[in-house]
Amino acid sequence: MEQTQQNAHYVGIAGKTVLITGAAAGIGLSLSTAFAKAGAKVFMVDLNPEALSKAVAGLQGYMVHGHTASVTDDAAVKQAFEDCCARFGPVDVLFNNAGISLNKPSLDIGLDEWRRCVDVNLTSLFLCSQEAAKHMQASGAGVIINTASIWGLSTSAERTAYCTTKAGVVAMTKCLAAEWGQFGIRVLALGPGYTRTALVEKLAQANTLDVADLERRTPLGRLAEPDEIAELALFLASDAARFMTGQTHLIDGGWDANGFQ
Repeated sequence: MEQTQQNAHYVGIAGKTVLITGAAAGIGLSLSTAFAKAGAKVFMVDLNPEALSKAVAGLQGYMVHGHTASVTDDAAVKQAFEDCCARFGPVDVLFNNAGISLNKPSLDIGLDEWRRCVDVNLTSLFLCSQEAAKHMQASGAGVIINTASIWGLSTSAERTAYCTTKAGVVAMTKCLAAEWGQFGIRVLALGPGYTRTALVEKLAQANTLDVADLERRTPLGRLAEPDEIAELALFLASDAARFMTGQTHLIDGGWDANGFQ
């Protein structure tokens, strides 16, 4: 299928093999859609087989494939990359998007909950990045993009586990960029603010998230749209960003600039 007018200007995306974790819903689905429409071969990895099957069906006609796996399992990660390589060729772009939230008083967080948050939000990124770097080192080029968060650069009560793991993503991004730049591998992160995903809408309807208050605290006066996150990801993965590495790029409508008021 031809590239869309919207995404055709992202030089160096068409024909690339892109592996995306947490690809079946929310920001991950927007990422998968944007890269597919830009002409990439998209290998979508997700833990939820039903959601993944639906997402792939919605992208019929593009070069996409769904793969169910837990990215916290080392063997499963290796198998995902092997299957991707067999189907589409070596990975050119890895997007580490899988993640979970844990908002809870620190004294109430159980060890299993803590470990789960660390495993999904941090360890999985390291496992996938290691595997991707093996492919990219051989080819002398590659891009790894991690989903961090505004909460990786700030803190909040009852977000200890989430803030800690996302801060780890920011640090890992810098470390790997410094280490792997010699191989032509760029490593970057996105720091989304509150984004209007189906999950956010569900929380708002359940009155557990005050969207009006979030919009009031955001200088641009609204939440991000998932497609806006994907647009930034396309730019960072493209040749236009070829001298950019090691940074976390906030896309938060000015939330950070407003001092988290």
